[in-house]
Amino acid sequence: MKILQAIFLSCVIFLLIPKEIEAKDGFLVHLSSKDPHRVSMALSFAVKMSTQNDVFVFVDIDGVYPMLKDYENIEYKNFEPVRTMIDKLLKAGVEIAVCPMCLEAAGYTKYQLLDGLKIVEKEDFFDFTNDRIVTLDY
Repeated sequence: MKILQAIFLSCVIFLLIPKEIEAKDGFLVHLSSKDPHRVSMALSFAVKMSTQNDVFVFVDIDGVYPMLKDYENIEYKNFEPVRTMIDKLLKAGVEIAVCPMCLEAAGYTKYQLLDGLKIVEKEDFFDFTNDRIVTLDY
């Protein structure tokens, strides 16, 4: 009898617990270029998506250059300046992570990155969202 009561109580508790916190699709924006149009597109898209989705920006290859303190602030056509978009992303809680090997290959260290940017960890690619991950490459 106690086993049946325990099973019944477990079923009731299971039904009362919310099924799942509302999951959001995650957008991984991969930036590997220093081309002003590509950099501006990638960050602009990340800003737009961050209002309703989880976003993670991964930067490697030549994309590391615009992430440096001493690199020019890219202003391309009708886009906001790159540093403005980076600030918006960071304020929205979006992580911008840079490949350490690419940074080293370019002759720089993490201390030369813009404030708020980080070195990527393997967990970063999955820990930023609960649902599907959509990847966009620039």
